[in-house]
Amino acid sequence: MSFLKKLEKLDLFHPFILVFITIIFLLIAIPSWTIMDELVPPYPQLYIYIAIGLLFFILGVLFVKFSLNKFEFFNRINLTKPNNPNNSNSNESNKTKTNENNNQFIAKKLSLFDKYSKEELIIVSIVVIGIILQIINIARLGGIPLFSSELKAKAATKIWLISYILFLPSINILLAKFNRKSHYPLLIIGLGLFALTGYRTTPIAILLSSFITLYYTREFKLKYQIIFLILIAVLLIVIGFIAVNAIGTQHWRLNALELVSYRAGFTLKILDRAINRQLITAGALFYSTLTGFIFSVDPRVLVGEAVLSYSHSTTSTIFGPALLDFGIVGMIIQMFFIGAFLKLLHFTQKYKFGIVTGIYGVILAQTLIWIETGPTDFVVWLFYLVGIIILIKTLYSIKS
Repeated sequence: MSFLKKLEKLDLFHPFILVFITIIFLLIAIPSWTIMDELVPPYPQLYIYIAIGLLFFILGVLFVKFSLNKFEFFNRINLTKPNNPNNSNSNESNKTKTNENNNQFIAKKLSLFDKYSKEELIIVSIVVIGIILQIINIARLGGIPLFSSELKAKAATKIWLISYILFLPSINILLAKFNRKSHYPLLIIGLGLFALTGYRTTPIAILLSSFITLYYTREFKLKYQIIFLILIAVLLIVIGFIAVNAIGTQHWRLNALELVSYRAGFTLKILDRAINRQLITAGALFYSTLTGFIFSVDPRVLVGEAVLSYSHSTTSTIFGPALLDFGIVGMIIQMFFIGAFLKLLHFTQKYKFGIVTGIYGVILAQTLIWIETGPTDFVVWLFYLVGIIILIKTLYSIKS
């Protein structure tokens, strides 16, 4: 079997991708400590703590994998697969077909003129409302935040939050359940509008989550997967470079690629300092994450105050906030939980596709972004809560 054939059979978005991306993030940072000589290299403890965090993430994934084999509903869930000849719901086979390469289900193609179900129309309406709210948000700002640091600082309004909460999960659920090309313009419009806010994470989350969703619900050839990954990388670099250069008080001599390495290196240096200041925030970071948007408190500013001793919005990787709040024990529990939760959601969406696949795409994409930014986003924890509710409902229906 050729290498490309093996690559096509690989489950690209298994939760273990977080380990791979974390290592890539570390490799990207190394030039900022060596070749570019922009930052002082971190202490060896950094690598030890990253290894510990990833180890317990892997253990969380493996715990769920081996535990599922012992549950009675494991066999029942296999009987619900659309291509199973013993499945009593044989009508499902008319809606989907199975891609044997990676055990995914391909949604039946629909044309623009095929009948729209009530469910599809409701989801489209939610997507459109999210887009309209984002247009209103930008209009109220009076300019394009991507090109103005002053406007960017004001862009994350309550309208923006509602818009994002509505748009991101609904566009992914729409793509997962209904294979209709006319839905792609909605994705592109939403992506463009959120990119104009100047925040890197929101357009990356939209593009990456939709990539994950389409990967599991379409016949996605390898060349298109590569194109998608290149688009994500370009978007990350371009938006970050434009946004940084829009800050009038900062003058960078680094080019776009060097800036990516510097940001990764600086973030890991913050983690290096956080390791030496464990428990200093004593839960305040997590509390501000859950309530900060209501009380206008940015958890990342608290990270800056705790690590740098002055107010500055700072990212500290997926490991940093837990260390500052609850020490190494908190980091271990967090990483084990994330690994176990992602694996359970990943397992469920491969058999109960549709809404579960769309939510998995959203949560995995946001968690991969956490590798740099850290779990300090209320909206992402909200998506986790939605994922837990859907999991409980889905697994309960299977068991009963």
